[in-house]
Amino acid sequence: MRRSAALGRYGEEVAAAHLQAQGMVILDRNWRCDVGEIDIVARDGSALVVCEVKTRTTEAFGSPIAAVTPRKVRRLRRLAAAWLQEHGEHASQVRLDVVGILVDGRARPVIEHLRGVD
Repeated sequence: MRRSAALGRYGEEVAAAHLQAQGMVILDRNWRCDVGEIDIVARDGSALVVCEVKTRTTEAFGSPIAAVTPRKVRRLRRLAAAWLQEHGEHASQVRLDVVGILVDGRARPVIEHLRGVD
């Protein structure tokens, strides 16, 4: 496995554990369709949460969260609609979250969780 792929997989594991510790239930991981991929789909109470995970080893090019552009947010909205349609789900609220993981040699990764990005 390439180093970047391994780092991404590690970040998604850390993010999933973080979301579960926040009381969320993981429904799906690495779901793909022709529009792209959703890293994590979770339920937070009545809200369906589509979560993008960004993992970095340095902040030389900005924080991991800064890598989520408005274009990526628009794609996440389309992906959320596709996931709901494919799974026959209805949610009273769909929320887009971003979890940034910084793995820079510290004992524990630094986690930043933004809820409800626009």
